[in-house]
Amino acid sequence: MIVVMNHCADKKDIQAVISKLEKTGFQIHLSEGVERTIIGAIGDKTRLGSMSLEAMPGVEKVVPILAPFKLASRNFREENTVVCVGDIEVGGDAIHVMAGPCAVESREQLMESALRVKEAGATILRGGAFKPRTSPYSFQGLEEKGLEMLAEAREATGLKIVTEVMDPRTLPLVAQYADILQIGTRNMQNFFLLKEVAAMDKPVLLKRGISATIEEWLMAAEYIIAGGNSQIILCERGIRSFETYTRNTLDLTAIPVLKHLTHLPVIVDPSHAIGKWRFVLPMARAAVAAGADGLIIEVHPNPSEALCDGPQSLTPENFRHLMDEVRQVSKIMNRKMPDA
Repeated sequence: MIVVMNHCADKKDIQAVISKLEKTGFQIHLSEGVERTIIGAIGDKTRLGSMSLEAMPGVEKVVPILAPFKLASRNFREENTVVCVGDIEVGGDAIHVMAGPCAVESREQLMESALRVKEAGATILRGGAFKPRTSPYSFQGLEEKGLEMLAEAREATGLKIVTEVMDPRTLPLVAQYADILQIGTRNMQNFFLLKEVAAMDKPVLLKRGISATIEEWLMAAEYIIAGGNSQIILCERGIRSFETYTRNTLDLTAIPVLKHLTHLPVIVDPSHAIGKWRFVLPMARAAVAAGADGLIIEVHPNPSEALCDGPQSLTPENFRHLMDEVRQVSKIMNRKMPDA
C-alpha cells in the first residue's frame, strides 16, 4: 500500500507514520515529490489491526496497490523517474541515444565508433566487453581489456558508458568502469544478479526478456528497486514470436503501456528487435513517436567485418542519417535532442 501525505505534512508527521509502519513490520520506501510525499509500505496489512493510518496527522489517504509490482508502479510514484547519468537525464525532456558496436573488438574499432557516434549526437557509448554467446565457439569478448578501452573512449569523447554485466562475480569489475550497468535479455530473470545490481549505486539498463510479459519485466525491475536502487531504465528490445523474417518482433505497444503502468523511463533497441540494419531507422522513428525516452543503436565502422551482430549494425553514415530523422520526430513530440 501507499500512504499519501498531504502538502502540509512536515518531517515530524512523515517520520511518525514511518515509525508506526516499521514497528508493525513493514518495509518502507519513501518517494518525495514536488507536491506530495508518498510512503510505500510493503508487508502484511493484517498486522495493522484496527490502527487507522488515515487518522494520523499529515496523512491524506491510504491507497492499496493491487499490481504485483509495487514500487515500480505509477501508483507509488506519479511523477516520472528521471535517471541521472552524470549530467545526462534519461526520462526528462531530452531524448538520449546510446550507440556503438555490439562488442569491443579493438582499440581502433572502438575509438572510431565512439568519435563517429559522438559527432552524430549520441550521448552514451554502448559496447560489450563480456560477450558469452549462444555458441561457445563465437567471439566471447575482450573482458577487462575491453572495459579499459571503453574507459579510454569515454576519456577521449566525454560519452558515458553502458555495458553488460552477466555474472555477479564480474559485477564489481564492470561497475568500476561502467556508468550504466546493462542487464541483458537472458538475465532479466536472473534474480540473484538483480539483487546484486540493486546494491550498486549505479543506473541500470534492464532489457526485456525475449519471452517476458510486461508484468514479468516490471517484476524484475521490482527486485532492483526493492533492493534499494530505483535508477532503472527499461529497454524494449523485441520479443520472440512466430515471425522469422526479422530477428525478433518489436513490441512498440509496450511503450505507452509502460508509461501508463510505471514511472520508470523507457528506451527502445530497434537493432536487436529487427536484426536487419535497413529496418532500424523506421523503427527508431516509430519508437520516439510512441513516446520512448531514448534509443540504443548498434553502430560499427565496418559491419561486414563485425565479430558479432554485423547484419543489424549501422555504418556511421547511416547512423548520422538516423539521428537527423529522429531529431525531426523529436521536435514533433516536443522533445529535445542534443545537436550533432
